[in-house]
Amino acid sequence: MNRLIIRKHRGFSIIEFLIVVALLSILAAVALPNFNRFQTNARQGEAKANLKSWFSAQRAYHQENSNYSENVQTVGFLPERGNRYAYYFGSSGMSCIVRDASGVFDPANPNCITVDRAEFPNSSPTPKTMPPHSPIYEGEGANPGMPGLGGCPPGMNCNISGLAAGNIDDENIGIDTWWISTKDTVVIQADCGNSESESIAGEPYNSYNDADCNI
Repeated sequence: MNRLIIRKHRGFSIIEFLIVVALLSILAAVALPNFNRFQTNARQGEAKANLKSWFSAQRAYHQENSNYSENVQTVGFLPERGNRYAYYFGSSGMSCIVRDASGVFDPANPNCITVDRAEFPNSSPTPKTMPPHSPIYEGEGANPGMPGLGGCPPGMNCNISGLAAGNIDDENIGIDTWWISTKDTVVIQADCGNSESESIAGEPYNSYNDADCNI
């Protein structure tokens, strides 16, 4: 005689359901900040890579001409389209290569490059750079808040600095700002997302971390 086996399918109890919800909440709380940090680091990678490329172009130009130039076309620096950051290299005003949905405008003697609005239409083309929260510096390099030729005796182009600025967290508070220079600068007091005690020549320095500061 064949026995008919009837199995009862029991659903989750309310306690088991609450345990699952709690575990999922804990996992989300752990994973979301890590994802946001990964996303932020990926976006900041653009600024670091492009500033290093500009620094290398300036060094090569200096080898041949014994000075530096704020003109990005003269030194051969032109980052790929789709840039989230704007780049500034002039000490007196901006003459920008404008990247827009309608195309590219190249002015005479450009010393900056705007955010590519074809890729980021809601971003400002020239976001305002944020100064370090506690801007106290010394050394041969210029202040990390200032781009262009500087930190030298008058009439000598012995140092040049560049800035990158971009909105990486899609908030209206703060602009992620990176600085690079051809000379070292000692950082006496630095906070607001960066505790490095020295800005080394050729290494991008995060003078305002938009993901951490927001002040």
